[in-house]
Amino acid sequence: MRLRNKPWAKEKLEQNPQYVIASPEQYKGKWNELFGNEHPLHIEIGTGKGQFVTGMANANPHINYIGIELYESVIVSALDKCIETDVPNVKLMNVNAKDLLEYFAKGDVSRVYLNFSDPWPKTRHAKRRLTYKSFLKIYEDVLVDQGEIHFKTDNQGLFESSLMSFSEYGLLLTFVSLDLHSSDFEGNIMTEYEEKFSAKGSRIYRSEVRYK
Repeated sequence: MRLRNKPWAKEKLEQNPQYVIASPEQYKGKWNELFGNEHPLHIEIGTGKGQFVTGMANANPHINYIGIELYESVIVSALDKCIETDVPNVKLMNVNAKDLLEYFAKGDVSRVYLNFSDPWPKTRHAKRRLTYKSFLKIYEDVLVDQGEIHFKTDNQGLFESSLMSFSEYGLLLTFVSLDLHSSDFEGNIMTEYEEKFSAKGSRIYRSEVRYK
């Protein structure tokens, strides 16, 4: 994905601390203090422009959400969505997913969402996929016992390799759809990519897995 540089993005992120967490490491093990409640915490890794995480937060006020995005030029659009929707139970983090253990302690997170992640189709790049075993270990180390991963993609190859990765890691597959939009699944919140791909007729794949 080619990103358009937005040199003003960093300053805008810094000017909105009510949504963008400047020093997330200070809340490790005590995220309830930031949100001011004891609600479960769900995180979306690769939150993009923020449509999913703000939609989920709006639909589920009893759950806290954090959208995590590496690129400033992308997460600034998620910030715009947060400002537009003004939902109190959503925050943003501009960090790398491989560093999650710096910000979350074991049991801090109840669910991880992975939506339309980069497929990294070449075999030599498999370790970069967010469903690779090294990432699954990171998620396990921040999730509650029997925590969940919910995964969506339009890429069949990534979906198949991810299901294999989940199985080899020993995760329990609790839901799978090979064509989400033609299924009876209720409560689906679409991402921007999902709207775009499904409008073109692309099939959307979805799975839910749980740590044992």
